[in-house]
Amino acid sequence: MTPMELLWPFTLPYGVWVRLRARAYRAGIVRQHRLDGVVISVGNLTTGGTGKTPMVLWIAERLLAEGNSVGILTRGYGGEPAVTGTSGKAPVESTGDEVQLLKARLGDRVAFGVGADRFARGLELGQRGVRWFVLDDGFQHLQLGRDVDIVLIDAAKPFGGGHLLPAGRLREPQSALARAGLIVITRSNHAPVVEAVVRRESNAPIFYARVELDSVRTFDGGYPGREDSEARARKLFAFCGIGNPSAFVADLGNWGFRIVGQKFFADHHRYTQQDARAIERGVRETGADAAICTEKDIFNLTGVQRVCFDLLYCRISLHIERADQFWHAMMAMVDSRAARAMTMGAQG
Repeated sequence: MTPMELLWPFTLPYGVWVRLRARAYRAGIVRQHRLDGVVISVGNLTTGGTGKTPMVLWIAERLLAEGNSVGILTRGYGGEPAVTGTSGKAPVESTGDEVQLLKARLGDRVAFGVGADRFARGLELGQRGVRWFVLDDGFQHLQLGRDVDIVLIDAAKPFGGGHLLPAGRLREPQSALARAGLIVITRSNHAPVVEAVVRRESNAPIFYARVELDSVRTFDGGYPGREDSEARARKLFAFCGIGNPSAFVADLGNWGFRIVGQKFFADHHRYTQQDARAIERGVRETGADAAICTEKDIFNLTGVQRVCFDLLYCRISLHIERADQFWHAMMAMVDSRAARAMTMGAQG
């Protein structure tokens, strides 16, 4: 029997649980907690990377450009519960790789609430004046009410093989897309087959997005390092510890880089000296001139001593097709939610 066949029976109780849980929240049997402000959730239907972190960064930057007070609520994989940013209460190094990346990009312009209880973290940020919250990886975090649910779908691996965890990569059945307010298909600008599947479950507006390479930088122990304009002329050994590592290698190929070898680690992997030696062996055995990884990996290399190879990383951003229409659709949902809340308040 294949591993999927062995695990398939376990999907049955898991599927029953996620359906009952969603139904309990929808019926009001279990109540959501609401923050005093706007909550924009960014999430997905599957495990693995779909571009959530670049989307969170894109939304935060746009909210800041409009003069809003912004907080990011995230579980912070591998970190400790903390509130950072506006008060400097906790060192960002203790809060996980994705928070460190966002903090490095956004600085003190954005506050962070890190921990499993995102409502509690949001209350703390609200006491400091935050009124716009971006809920990272929030589609399944039903405990916290949201004004907009943005769901990202990777065009290359849209539905995790069609099976729920643990046999497949689906966190919820495809029918959960009915909760989505906006759907963004990533790593593509045209995916009619994916759209057709989505349309069976949801009438939400569909947009497209893809990651773009901003620069390749040499990491010399200090962030952000210096730009390497000659990287495409080099033979590179790729490594990463992200949710969708094959997509990273595919992106490198699409961006014109020469990849001669690769090594993958688990998502959010914190590198050890032994890992560094394994990467060095890969560089040496493949004849590579340097190793290349994602920006997120850089924050998981803390404390690992430099070894005998140049280390490069990719700095990326998200390009959303019809970005202004996407933004207007999102803000219309925010306004609609606010109008409903005011109506209910007046009736009460």
